Amino acid sequence: MLSDATSASDSGIVEGTESKPHSRPYMVSLEQEGQHHCGGALVRKDFVLTSAHCNNSKLGLTAVLGAHNIKKEEKSQQRIQVARYHVHPNYKDGLFGFDVMLLKTNSILNKYVKPIGLPKKDKRILANIKCSVAGWGMRFPSTAASDVLRETAVKTRFVNECKNIWLDSFNSSQMICTHSSGKKGGICQGDSGGPLICGRDAQGIAAYTHRVKCDDPTYPHVFMKIPSFVQWIKEVMKKRD
Repeated sequence: MLSDATSASDSGIVEGTESKPHSRPYMVSLEQEGQHHCGGALVRKDFVLTSAHCNNSKLGLTAVLGAHNIKKEEKSQQRIQVARYHVHPNYKDGLFGFDVMLLKTNSILNKYVKPIGLPKKDKRILANIKCSVAGWGMRFPSTAASDVLRETAVKTRFVNECKNIWLDSFNSSQMICTHSSGKKGGICQGDSGGPLICGRDAQGIAAYTHRVKCDDPTYPHVFMKIPSFVQWIKEVMKKRD
């Protein structure tokens, strides 16, 4: 199944609805050369959590915070050039494990820009828990991207369901997967790095889905399990760059 998987880049939430403007002040759009590239979550005023495969330090990334419509110059927006890229040391380009990265920024917190909480280390994430995802991009495969933030409800799945579909691509110690609470909703190419929100905290980082069938409920959507990486995240944020 590895050939059918892809990192979720270049599109967005499937079967979702438009978010209430600024109702998710932790959401970040990561732009590359002026175009939305990946999602992310502000976890401290000076750090954005996202996927390692979103790394492009050569061209540089701009973190757009406080946004609803990323194609407009909203007064609420802060556009900050990423100062430093902290890719997980065990991540290898082209593979699915350890797909986690922290970006050093310098945002100003206000009602439009607020960090999301992190879960406790090794917190167990059960199946059939109601969560949500959000992002900017395509509503369906091979369609135009959305300018506004969209969201949808999802539920966590059992580990064996994820493993049966994704086989060796799925590592249960690092990953969790979801399905739509409806029929087809969830992440698609372009939502990489965006958070899976369960309760008040970010529990996952959008990692991968099917290459061309992100709206097919047969294929679970996979997220890096944040509780497995909390210790590394906190260690990075303690360092002085």
